[in-house]
Amino acid sequence: MPDLVDLQIALFALAAYLIGSISGSLVLGRLRDVDIRTMGSGNAGGTNALRTVGWAFALGVVLIDLGKGVLAAWPLPLLAPTVASLFGTAPPDPLVLACVCGFSAVLGHVWPVYFGFRGGKGAGTAVGAVLVLAPWCVLPLLVVWLVTLIGTGYVGLATILAGLSLVPSMYLAGPDPLPTVLGVLSVALAVLLVFTHRSNLLRLVSGTENRFEKARVLKRRK
Repeated sequence: MPDLVDLQIALFALAAYLIGSISGSLVLGRLRDVDIRTMGSGNAGGTNALRTVGWAFALGVVLIDLGKGVLAAWPLPLLAPTVASLFGTAPPDPLVLACVCGFSAVLGHVWPVYFGFRGGKGAGTAVGAVLVLAPWCVLPLLVVWLVTLIGTGYVGLATILAGLSLVPSMYLAGPDPLPTVLGVLSVALAVLLVFTHRSNLLRLVSGTENRFEKARVLKRRK
């Protein structure tokens, strides 16, 4: 028989996954009768939304995707005491539950049950979760992302490096000692973001990756 606390965590993880499965680009796309998975890079994320539909649509997508991470990592776990009272047991550790919910929302964004398990790459929702769980990491991530984007014009590369920087940022800028669950979360998110951007890495290696030229300030001189 499963432990009642573990069962509660599993139920909250499922709820967070379902929240994460609400894809901003696909929901807004249905309102405009477009599916950006058939346009541009085929990714259901903010960058492809910007390139194919426009800045206003992309802004709405980003806000929804960020909001999912925030919602899953903060208000949702606050329901734990109420749910625990129904089970007649103690609630799960709040930080562990929040981390599980935040990560589950990212999984929902990448593999949304409502849209045939074809979603985005998870960066926006991950940032929303990190904003709640480890706000000290947000500025370093943003700096790495902006510097890479401005220097290279590659959005995918910028996101990969920002994701990888989450691990050192978590430990170097976080509390001492850092809760183990936050360290695990940082590694899990970094690995997931590299995995979801694997096609970008392959295109970088082959020299076929698209640049976001308007953001590229440091261009090669002829």
